[in-house]
Amino acid sequence: MSDRMPDIISVSPQRPDDIVVTVADVTPEEVAEAAAVARKAQSAWAASGPAARSAALSAAADAVAAAAGELAALVVREVGKPAGEAAGEIGRAVAILRYYAQQPYDPVGAVHDGPAGTLLYTRRRPHGVAGLITPWNFPIAIPLWKAAPALAFGNAVLLKPAPPATACALRLAELLDGVLPAGVFQVLPGEGATGQAVIEHADVVSFTGSGATGGKVVAAATARNIPVQAEMGGQNPAIVLPDADLTVAARSIAAAAMGFAGQKCTATKRVVVVGDPAPFRAALLTAVGELAAGDPSGASVAVGPVIDAGAVDKVVAAAASAVAAGATVVTGGEKTSDDGYFVAPTVVENVPAHHLLATDEVFGPICTLSSVDTLDEAIAEANRVRYGLVGAVYTRDIGAALQVADRLEAGMVKINAPTSGVDFYLPFGGEKQSSTGGREQGKAAAEFYTSVHTVTLQAG
Repeated sequence: MSDRMPDIISVSPQRPDDIVVTVADVTPEEVAEAAAVARKAQSAWAASGPAARSAALSAAADAVAAAAGELAALVVREVGKPAGEAAGEIGRAVAILRYYAQQPYDPVGAVHDGPAGTLLYTRRRPHGVAGLITPWNFPIAIPLWKAAPALAFGNAVLLKPAPPATACALRLAELLDGVLPAGVFQVLPGEGATGQAVIEHADVVSFTGSGATGGKVVAAATARNIPVQAEMGGQNPAIVLPDADLTVAARSIAAAAMGFAGQKCTATKRVVVVGDPAPFRAALLTAVGELAAGDPSGASVAVGPVIDAGAVDKVVAAAASAVAAGATVVTGGEKTSDDGYFVAPTVVENVPAHHLLATDEVFGPICTLSSVDTLDEAIAEANRVRYGLVGAVYTRDIGAALQVADRLEAGMVKINAPTSGVDFYLPFGGEKQSSTGGREQGKAAAEFYTSVHTVTLQAG
C-alpha cells in the first residue's frame, strides 16, 4: 500500500491545513487477504480459553490507558472533539475493555432437563470474523465498544473506520499490536469499496453511521444471510413540562444539542415545550450563550468545529431554508470562521412539520424549538418522525415522567437527563429507522457476537 498514491487525507477540522494522516485505500483484494489471516488467527483465539482472552483484553486496556493523553490529543486534532470530551472518551474506552475482559468467564449456555439418559444443553459460539464499520465522531470508543465484545467471545475483528478518523484507528491498532495475538484485530482504512469488501468476507457485521449507508450495509449483509446490526442516528426530542426547573433543563438541553458541535447520534435535535415557550426560550438562549465555543484544545471549550466544510454548509443551509419556510432563527445560523469549520450554535423556532430540521438529522450544532398545549400532544410530536433512538423529558412529576417513558417510541428514555451520553454496560439502540439488528453494549453484545447451538447427548 505504501507505493500507491494516498486515497485518504485526514485533516484537522479546526485547522484544515493540518494534515493528520495520508494513506491509500485498502483494496478489496487486500481485504480478502486480511480476512484469510483473521480467519486463521480466530480459530486459535477462540480455542485459547477465557483466561487467555481476558488477560489479553486487560492488557489492551492497560495499553490504551498508558497512552490516554496522547490518544485524547489525537482525537482533538483529527475530529475536533473538545479536549474534555476527548479525555472522557478515552477513559470510557479503557472501561469498555476492562468490562469485556471479564465477560469471557460468563456462562456460554444452559443445561436443560430431558428424558432419562439424555443431556440437553445449549452453547454459544463465536461467529468467526466480525466486520466493524465505524464513524468518525467517537473514533476510539465506538470501535472498541464493538471490537471488545467481539474479541471477548472469540471472534477476530476487521475494522473499517470512517476516513476522517483514520489516524485514530491506526494508532489504536499500533497500541494493540503485540498485546492481542497477531491477526485478530486488523484496521483496514478505506472508502466504500473497502467497507463493501469487509462485508463480503465477514461472518457478522456491525455498523454505525448514516441511514443511507446503513441501509446498504444491511442489504449487503442480509443478502449473504449473516447477522448484521446497524445504528443509523436519531432525531432526538426533549420534552419540557411546565413544572420543570427551566434553568437546569436549559443547561442540560443546550449541552446535549450543542456539545461537540451537535455531532452525536444522541444529540438533542428537537425541543418540545408544553405551554408557554417564552420562559424556556429565554433560559435556553442563556444556556447556549454560556457554552464556550472555539478551538477544541481549550480546556473550557464545549463547542468546537464541525467535521468538514460540507457540514458547515448543511447547518447554514438548513437554517436558511427553515426561515424561508416561515421559521425564525432565535440564535446562530451562520459560519463563524474562515480558518476552520466553525458554525454558531443554532436554535430555530416554529419550524414547519415537513421541513428537514423537523424530520431528519442535521449533524451539527442546531436544534428546533416548538410548543404544544398538552403532554399528549408533546408525546405525539416526539414520536412523529421516522427515528427513535433516544428521547428526554424534564419534569418534577413522576407520573408524567413514567408516562413519557412508557409511550415514547425510542430505545432509550432519559428523565431529567440529557439525550446525549450512554452507559456502556447497558443495551444501546433505537426503534424504527434508528437501529436494525440486536442491541449493542452491555450483556446484549453476547447475543449478537455469538450464535446459540443446541446439543442433545443420549447415552449410547
